[in-house]
Amino acid sequence: MKNTIKTIISGCVLATSVSLSTAQAGEDFIFAQAMTTDHIFHSASEKFIDNLKARQSAYSPEYHPGGDLGDWTSQFEQAMQGVIPMTITYGASEFDPRLDLTWLGYVVDDWESARKAYGPNGPMLNVYNEIMADNDLVVLGLIPTGFGSITMRKGVDKVPTNFPEDAAGIKMRVVPTPLAIERFANWGFSAVPMPFAELYTALQLGTVDGRAFGPAVEIWQMRDVLQSYILTRDYFEHAFWVVNKDWWEDLPEAERNKMRAAADETLAWVWTEAERIDNGYLQQVRDYGIDVVELTDAQRNKAKELLYANEWPYMEKVVGSEIMDMMRKIAGIN
Repeated sequence: MKNTIKTIISGCVLATSVSLSTAQAGEDFIFAQAMTTDHIFHSASEKFIDNLKARQSAYSPEYHPGGDLGDWTSQFEQAMQGVIPMTITYGASEFDPRLDLTWLGYVVDDWESARKAYGPNGPMLNVYNEIMADNDLVVLGLIPTGFGSITMRKGVDKVPTNFPEDAAGIKMRVVPTPLAIERFANWGFSAVPMPFAELYTALQLGTVDGRAFGPAVEIWQMRDVLQSYILTRDYFEHAFWVVNKDWWEDLPEAERNKMRAAADETLAWVWTEAERIDNGYLQQVRDYGIDVVELTDAQRNKAKELLYANEWPYMEKVVGSEIMDMMRKIAGIN
């Protein structure tokens, strides 16, 4: 009952905000993202606003950072509905299970290949827009946050680098999606799906032995409970910069072109900035004293083959052979 009332109140507040914006601001539009102002999402948003203003656009973003219009899942849904015309958010597979494609293992494993696949004008943009069109969204670009790897908590001396041999008996927290469970079961771990909000306490109390899907910035944030960081680089974390399809197509062509140009300029900047930030946090993790372990080529190749043989066919059942053929071409898999 409380949650229902809270949802109704939040909806009324947002509706009032949209109504006032429309009445008072003319060509203003809501641009929102749910992360804090020290996140790359915020830097990208501010850069876009400046770039759009420099092009003397008649449209002005009414910017909402920090989740004041809902968490990233809520903002994804509101963008689908057209309540929020523009947002930077992660793929919410609650609305389309094909969006679990963002977690797919070993599409790329270094920044150079990531930029070619996911960066400006990269082929992944076409893959995602094919999916997003069915959800009334257009992807302007992909915002990178870095490579995810596995980490072990303090008090656990195991450092798994050979899969599945080293993984036996290790309780590994994974993101609560079927694909994540599939991956770490294939690698021999006891996969424990868990929301991010519960993760720090679980590591602190020993409910889990380690965590997967951890980019360097999150390892730094949880550094006081972590002992080792094993650079599997098994997935590349990225978010979607999306606009509502109907809103986008209804824009005057000249204004849509200005927004596209401002977005493209922002994306070129953000890809260089994100790599710098990711490398900086990894160095801070090392300097703090966490044991950072690189896989050997043989270990990484074995880890890859397990996923290509098991996880990729599993995902093909979700997204279909056409999309997975595109993914294999992008990853260079015959």
